[in-house]
Amino acid sequence: MPARRFDGHDLRRMRRAAERTQAELADALGVKRPTIAKWESGETFPEPDRLPALAAALGGGLDELFPRDGEPDLADLRCDAGYPQNRTGELIGTKSHIPVSNAERGVRRLDPGYVPSLAQAYRVGEAQLLAAQDRSFGVFTPSEPAAPAAPAPAPAPAPQTLAEKITYLLEHTFSPAERPSDAAICATVNAKAARQLLGEEQVRALRTGARPPAEVLAGVPESLLYEGLSEVFGVSPLFFQSNEQVERQVVEGIRLMVHGTGLALAARGDQGEGLSAQAMAKINELVAALRRGHIPGNGPK
Repeated sequence: MPARRFDGHDLRRMRRAAERTQAELADALGVKRPTIAKWESGETFPEPDRLPALAAALGGGLDELFPRDGEPDLADLRCDAGYPQNRTGELIGTKSHIPVSNAERGVRRLDPGYVPSLAQAYRVGEAQLLAAQDRSFGVFTPSEPAAPAAPAPAPAPAPQTLAEKITYLLEHTFSPAERPSDAAICATVNAKAARQLLGEEQVRALRTGARPPAEVLAGVPESLLYEGLSEVFGVSPLFFQSNEQVERQVVEGIRLMVHGTGLALAARGDQGEGLSAQAMAKINELVAALRRGHIPGNGPK
């Protein structure tokens, strides 16, 4: 995305021109004075979503003090409105920021129902929001230069173990500053289960894979654990199940559906006892996809 230009020396000059001390500016932004000092020295940089508040505290306009070259994408609009990503769930009326995170990363477009409320929160028109979303997906209008094509990276292997899945979600759905700690994950899982299901050390062991899950989870109902993790990460509890568990559910679900509705068809010469060859082929296709780490229908829309 075309980041706004920020220079620590310019910040120091603008702060002095506004006749504000580092401590006064820090108080206005809700940060510590050393944070302002590090920004001015170039040691660190403010998060992009802090720039609107910083411009306001300096008495200037955002585009004037921190200009941007090029048109904004979806993440740019959010930052320009002053929202961290973890607050976007409340903007669209959901508990999770994942829908906006996916759209910003070019993974899955926003549900059309989210567009009006998000455009209102970002103080832009719906057409402007959708154009910014297009840029997040690498789609440019004829007047905009397209980004140079980069070689497509080799697809990363799908996470298989519970530790890999937790790590994947921590790295891909939260910024480093927003990632929940083991203690926070533990608290959310226990709150969802309405009882003391896990301790912080157990969460750490599950996340790092330091011990086998069966050992860590002795006596813990897996269904409650998966529901708690679903609450933390905003994904289906199904994501945390092993491929073997998902396979069994898919196959058993199809069997129950077929036999429960009296539609059992003869397969391989059986008289009404098995599935049809077509149904068996479909099951085999689903199982093969699951073994490759892919849940059909769970990819980008």
